[in-house]
Amino acid sequence: MDEIFKGDNIQDLSDDLEFSKVKEELDAQSELAPAPTEPTPNPETFECNYSISSNISASVNEKNSVDSNKIDNSQNVENKTNKNVENAQNSAQTIENGNIPAQNDSNAAKIVNNAAQNVDNSNLNKEKPQNNDENNTEKPKTKPFVHLHLHTEYSLLDGIARIDQVVDLAKERGYPAVAMTDHGNMYGALKFYKKCLSTGVKPILGTEFYLCEDRFDKVSKSKYYHLILLAKNNEGYKNLIKLNSTAFIDGFYYKPRIDYKCLREHAKGLICLSACLAGHIPQLLIQDKYDEAKEVALMMKDMFEDGDFYLEVQNHGIPEQQIVNKGLARMSKETGIKLVATNDVHYVTKDDWETQDVLLCVQTGKQMEDQNRMRMPEHEFYFKTYEEMLEALPNFEEALNTTLEIADKCDVVIRSKAHSDIPNIDPKYVLPANENFIPKYVPENGMEPYEYLRWLTENGLKDKYGEITPKIRERAEMELETIHSQGFVEYFLVVWDYVNFARENGIGVGPGRGSGAGSIVAYAIGITQIEPLRYDLLFERFINKERVSMPDFDVDFSVDRRLEVYDYCKRKYGDNNVSFIVTFGTMAAKNAIRDVARVLGMPYSQVDKLTKLIPAKLPEGIAHPPILRHYFGLTGKPENDKYIIPELKTIYENDPEIKRIVDLAVKLEGCPRQTSMHAAGVLIAPDRIDEFVACARNGEDITTQVDMIELESLGLLKMDFLGLRTLTDINLALDYVKEDKGIDASFDRCQYDDPKVYELIGSGNTDAVFQLESAGMKNFMRELKPTSLEDIIAGISLYRPGPMDSIPRYVFNKHNPDKVVYPHPILEDTLKATYGCIVYQEQVMRIFQDMGGYSLGQADNVRRIMSKKKKDKMALEKEKFINGWVDPTGKKSISGAVAHGVPKEVAEQVFAEMESFASYAFNKSHAAAYAYLAYQTAYLRTYHEVEFIASVLNNRIFNSDEIKTYTAFAKKQKIAILPPDINHSKAYFSVENGNLRYGLCAIKNVGLPVVEDIMRARKEGGDFTDLLDFLKRTGEQVANHRTMDGLILSGAMDCFGKSRNQLMNVLEQALQIVRGDRKNSASGQMSLFDSMLANDEAAYHLDYPNVEEYRLPLKLKFEKEVLGTYVSGNPLDEYAYEMQEFTHSSADFKPAEEEGVGEDENGNSEATYKVTDGEKIVIGGIITEYKKRMTKSNNREMISGRAEDLYGTYEFVIFPAQYEKVKGMFKEEDVVKLTGHIGLRDGSTPSVIVDTIEPLRTAEAQKRLDNRVVKPPEVIPTLYLRFNLNDAQAKALVVSILNDRPGKSEVIVKNTADGKAYKLAQKVEKSNNLLAELYSVIGETNVVLK
Repeated sequence: MDEIFKGDNIQDLSDDLEFSKVKEELDAQSELAPAPTEPTPNPETFECNYSISSNISASVNEKNSVDSNKIDNSQNVENKTNKNVENAQNSAQTIENGNIPAQNDSNAAKIVNNAAQNVDNSNLNKEKPQNNDENNTEKPKTKPFVHLHLHTEYSLLDGIARIDQVVDLAKERGYPAVAMTDHGNMYGALKFYKKCLSTGVKPILGTEFYLCEDRFDKVSKSKYYHLILLAKNNEGYKNLIKLNSTAFIDGFYYKPRIDYKCLREHAKGLICLSACLAGHIPQLLIQDKYDEAKEVALMMKDMFEDGDFYLEVQNHGIPEQQIVNKGLARMSKETGIKLVATNDVHYVTKDDWETQDVLLCVQTGKQMEDQNRMRMPEHEFYFKTYEEMLEALPNFEEALNTTLEIADKCDVVIRSKAHSDIPNIDPKYVLPANENFIPKYVPENGMEPYEYLRWLTENGLKDKYGEITPKIRERAEMELETIHSQGFVEYFLVVWDYVNFARENGIGVGPGRGSGAGSIVAYAIGITQIEPLRYDLLFERFINKERVSMPDFDVDFSVDRRLEVYDYCKRKYGDNNVSFIVTFGTMAAKNAIRDVARVLGMPYSQVDKLTKLIPAKLPEGIAHPPILRHYFGLTGKPENDKYIIPELKTIYENDPEIKRIVDLAVKLEGCPRQTSMHAAGVLIAPDRIDEFVACARNGEDITTQVDMIELESLGLLKMDFLGLRTLTDINLALDYVKEDKGIDASFDRCQYDDPKVYELIGSGNTDAVFQLESAGMKNFMRELKPTSLEDIIAGISLYRPGPMDSIPRYVFNKHNPDKVVYPHPILEDTLKATYGCIVYQEQVMRIFQDMGGYSLGQADNVRRIMSKKKKDKMALEKEKFINGWVDPTGKKSISGAVAHGVPKEVAEQVFAEMESFASYAFNKSHAAAYAYLAYQTAYLRTYHEVEFIASVLNNRIFNSDEIKTYTAFAKKQKIAILPPDINHSKAYFSVENGNLRYGLCAIKNVGLPVVEDIMRARKEGGDFTDLLDFLKRTGEQVANHRTMDGLILSGAMDCFGKSRNQLMNVLEQALQIVRGDRKNSASGQMSLFDSMLANDEAAYHLDYPNVEEYRLPLKLKFEKEVLGTYVSGNPLDEYAYEMQEFTHSSADFKPAEEEGVGEDENGNSEATYKVTDGEKIVIGGIITEYKKRMTKSNNREMISGRAEDLYGTYEFVIFPAQYEKVKGMFKEEDVVKLTGHIGLRDGSTPSVIVDTIEPLRTAEAQKRLDNRVVKPPEVIPTLYLRFNLNDAQAKALVVSILNDRPGKSEVIVKNTADGKAYKLAQKVEKSNNLLAELYSVIGETNVVLK
């Protein structure tokens, strides 16, 4: 049966004239480039079963057929032979492009027409009952039905059947079960499963696989078919996972693919359906290969357990389906294989076809009005009722009933901790809190894991504390007992193991992160470095016996070496047992509006006005998107009216175009649009990962197919290996301090109490200080004047949306401690450190314990309820907190505040304050860990500032904007920035007599091997004395124009006492001397240098011409070109006074990647940037580049460009209306002032949306502007040279320079000897270095590039 894929069994119609026209069009649009050796996967590639087919049989073999543009049914294929074939072909254009073979001979027309004549077309054309309202509550008129072929939103880019809608509708109609069969993945399987359990509908888990001949064949054109597999039982579920993993890991080639071999190996426990028209059997039937199709069917019947293979019939109004259905009915009678009826569901209601169509346009970058685009021409791919299915398949009632038989067979039990919150759930679906799947850890000393953890803890406590007091002992024993009883011993040992590996190998490790920093065991064994008792950090916030979910150790590593830890874990615990974790990108609110508006052709400026009214942050009371229906008043619930934004509602109700856009955007908001790899998440399993969950591929990396929250709910060990750049800053600085000063400044025994450090922080001069360098935080620190680490911990926790409102009270109370008032004396111990303010989650827990009588574990659960605003549960907890509660078992009773002598009204007041603040209150353990790093960086700024700034610069050596930011800061601190120097510079920035010296690696075209060669020569022979000495002592990799230009024009050779212009003038001569000498040496002749006598030095003396140094603007321009920044000065220096009046600088556009402290309890991320969308701005700088663009909607000119100020660069945009006003008023290299507002789209970088642009000038600036060197326009210019071609030396030098710089610009030489012009065959690059060299040979007035 493997021969089914071979030879002539698959026909190729590539030469069939009947299909040539459309084939040529589609081939031109979707021609595949050769696949990479290891192709980057794109599982989100659009997959639609019923797109047009330009060449039905040949296109089955096209790997990217599903990516091809699809043409509307109305387009006709030119028929050159037979009208009947044309009609059949036009009908077949609804079939998936690339998956449906057809005959290529004269029988094709006869086959299609004969079959079509036997079809009762009245059933296809009869008007369907319009029973498609998504809110329809009508029950089925006859009996239930089960959809077994359904694509949810996780059939990425090819489904808008949202899981919640589908399951709710199945429940509403009384369907006993529903299946999920996404294309080639199980991304949404666990979400679907839980939704079904909570709704009372049986979940049937499946996948529509891509089936090929050989999954390892990644060279030849892929022949793949579709196949539906459903998990019948848990063994089948495991095989479904295995097959999904195999498809990605072994078979990914444009699509995740399996083959019959691996299918046969993992068929047990699976139910198989023959799939849609893209299935193997249907394709053979369309080709009139009934016997071969029957052979495949019998093979499949034998492959699966008795009665578990079914022939799938469908009818979406596509003529080929009638051919297939007739053949399947015959086959069923002859083989005894049952028929099953399905609908290929891609959306929920019939009206959703437009939403699906918009989604296709969003993903393919097309507009609805585009003719040659991807589309689903029929509108039948929805969640039909039994009556609609029976009407579509009137002769297949038994096949409809078979869906119930299949549903009855399926029974998969997945245990998850997430199922525990489903009311009245059967315990068999719940994974107990203390049952987890943690990798085994085998101690090297032979101890048992728990014994080993105790041993490590005991030794660590002695080392950290010296004397182990009763308080320390009690805390350690409590933690150890809880860790042991909850099954987390090996969890701690695994984390200790890879943290210990990192420390032993010099990889920077953070002091802690998250609630794990509250563990004294973690502190003792070295996972964390924060003393939890000193800062009242609670272990119960991390682990407690009442907590259901897994704890979470997040660890920061030096960003440049983080992957070394990951690789260690793969070696230690098994390559197949460790992987990264998938994450999903979804359509956010503003982007949904913008995307739909673009698809419908609305001008961006009009859309921008609409999206500006949409808040960037979710409102109080809404934990998660979607949000658009709330803002526009579309929820239909009066309690949600408070979220309505009146301006949006008015626009929606009065503008039909906006209404259409919003209605579609509401349906798309939150829809997954692509997968990616989580930035930090790592799974470490005790066995192969595909024994637990399905795997996917992200380039070279393997990821899971379920997200981190779901992994935790399955009891798997999910870690976060986070890369933190600040750790590298600190480690480099400590190395420099030791190297330059001989001081060990490590923080191993630091007490974090130095007054001078807090004086620096309180001054607000906190550039480069972790967490404290934003303008807002600087102001906060100035007001606060912190005197202890507790103040820094509180500052980090308060400087966030929500808690910010408490900053004035906190600051006032700190400076006026006598005015601090506590609601009740019980709270003083808990709130004293924060001057009477509730700041931390741990304080909320303490209040529940001290005032309400809760255990800390119970208190942590209430904190979670409060943070998620579960009102029904909060009302119950309020009663418990005030009046207490008696546990029927007598184990967990709560005494209540009143029983503790607290007046009821006081208890109510305290509960209300906790309730309002709990969703904002921050994890103190996490804030304490970051406060440690803030203190360490502030300490280095205080005592070793130059070394610390050097480390910051070197850690950002390839980011020119950040180099500008921190070199500008260094100058502000009176630290001189010395230019690169071949006799003094190291590879990177270094400290030199209290100043900072540029490193040679910062120079363009001067890589590390060149620098190492220079430093070797310098070490061996001392300082270089002149240009020839330098070239003689360094290797051939240095002696070229690109490297030498960079060294000269950056100022690295200023130490020779010659101007840069002079050095550029003699460079070619010096290179020729050195090259000639090396050539002689290689041929065995005596080196010119070696043969030199003392009185013969003139033989290789360089004659430096008496030329002036480059003008300052040109000199600076060269520096910028080779260094990315200015060293000798800055063109904007004389504008410093005017620029002080600006509201923003480019530094405000820098991502605040380390300012936020992660996500809150609801998963909402902190702001990414320091600026916000719509914020007013006045800014300026030099226009470095811009380009004109034409708007798609009305073909008007607009501008996008970049400008540069003293701190870096930023983007700006001028839309058509504004551009009309400022057109012709600016050009590149102009110094300008811009006014407007910030544009910050979701997922993009901020830019300036310009309202006005004007020159920025002072009297002195005007003079400079008059003398500026204007950058030529961005075209391919021509190089014009004028000199005497009879001058052999000049000619040789010019030719050498031109040969060294090949490019696109033509060269025309005017020969001054005969007055004629000559066009050279050589073309050159356009560069300032080229011009500089030519200037030095024939003079600046004789060189023109235009």
